[in-house]
Amino acid sequence: MIDPRVSLIQERLAPIDRIIAVTGGKGGIGKTVIASTLGVILKNRGLKVGLCDLDLCGPSTHIVLGGETLYPEEEKGIVPPNVYGIQYLSIVFFAKDFATPLRGTDISNAIIELLAITRWDKLDVLLFDMPPGLSDAALDTIRFIPHGEYLIVTTGSKLSWATTRKIISFLKELNLPIIGVIENLANPQEDFIQSSLKEFNIKYLGKIPIDPELEKTFGNPQKLLQTKFAKELDKIAEKFVR
Repeated sequence: MIDPRVSLIQERLAPIDRIIAVTGGKGGIGKTVIASTLGVILKNRGLKVGLCDLDLCGPSTHIVLGGETLYPEEEKGIVPPNVYGIQYLSIVFFAKDFATPLRGTDISNAIIELLAITRWDKLDVLLFDMPPGLSDAALDTIRFIPHGEYLIVTTGSKLSWATTRKIISFLKELNLPIIGVIENLANPQEDFIQSSLKEFNIKYLGKIPIDPELEKTFGNPQKLLQTKFAKELDKIAEKFVR
């Protein structure tokens, strides 16, 4: 039997012009901070922006944006609240600070339910902070967002690259659009990632060096915009969002 919620997901996403899924091969690479900061950057440019945190194991975009006290309204589904003018939804609204030890079909049900009941406004861009790697949660998200474009985050570490190249290979096998790769926590003197990408024929969007002041701005999007991290990401965003 076909789950009726699956077709409802497409209706919920219909008002959105562009969906960008921020993904990566493993945790701890800055994917969440990039997704959150990119949302602030695009909103600051005058775009109508949404952000959905689907990292079931460790949702944390609310910490970056300062959305700890938010909660969605319920009206024929749920209406995401706004933080800094960004329409924002996170699994943390429902799980709070508790662990979410879901497995198999429970993961699928959680993601289907969240995507099916969320009523997004008409948006220029909806960003998804994806679950890391190729877990059940990540695979389900890819399955239910067929029109998404994928922005891949890695670090310059060979361990990070080993998992990143698996993500790239998987997305290319499915013929899903890849915007390019951002190298985070980068060493400006090294070009390992850029040279390694040549075998895949996808764009290297640029590198973001470590910014020791970044975490001090978490919870304050205005201050976040002034960081070296945000300014470097803004330059990179010019390459794929106008």
